Amino acid sequence: MSRISDWYPRKRQLLNWTVTIGSVLVCLLLLPMRLPGMELLGITPNWLLIWVVAWSVKRTAIQGAIAGTVLGLLQDGMTSPHPTHALSLAMIGILTARLQKQRYVQEDFISVALIVFAMVVVAEAITTLQFSFLTDAAGDWAEVWKSRQPIALASAIVSSLWAPAVYYPLNRWWGKMKVLESM
Repeated sequence: MSRISDWYPRKRQLLNWTVTIGSVLVCLLLLPMRLPGMELLGITPNWLLIWVVAWSVKRTAIQGAIAGTVLGLLQDGMTSPHPTHALSLAMIGILTARLQKQRYVQEDFISVALIVFAMVVVAEAITTLQFSFLTDAAGDWAEVWKSRQPIALASAIVSSLWAPAVYYPLNRWWGKMKVLESM
C-alpha cells in the first residue's frame, strides 16, 4: 500500500521537473529564432531572462542565482562566452527574488512586464560593463556605453512585451504543483 501512495508524489515531481526543463529548452530554442513580429530594431526577446524572472519571483535569492547562473552558462555555450551571460542572469535572479513581492508584485501581467523591463536594463548594464572592461583604451568606454543604449532599450521593450507569454503558463503550473504538494 505504501508503494502506491509514494507513486503520486514521485509522478508529480517528475512531471514538474519535465515542465521546468522543457520550458528552459523551449526558451533556449527561441533565442536564435527571428520570428515575424518578435523583433524590434533587430533585437529579439531575452527569453532566458524572462524565464529567470518568472522562476525567481516566488523563490529565494539563492534559487534565483543558481537558475540564472545555469541558464547563463547555457547561453554562453550557444553564443560567445565573452562577456558572460551567467553574471547578469545570476544577478537578475537575486534581484528579482529579493523584491518585496507583497508590495510590488501582484499576479498581473503589468507587474511582471515592468519587472522584466527593469531587469533587462540591469542585465544590459552588466553586459556593457563587461564590454567596457574588454576594451583597451579609456576613450572607448564612452563609445561602448553609447552604442549599447539602443540595444538595451529595444531589448527591454520587446522582452517586457513577451514576458507574460512565458510567465503566465509557468506560474500557473508551478502554483498548481505547490498546491498539490501541500495536500
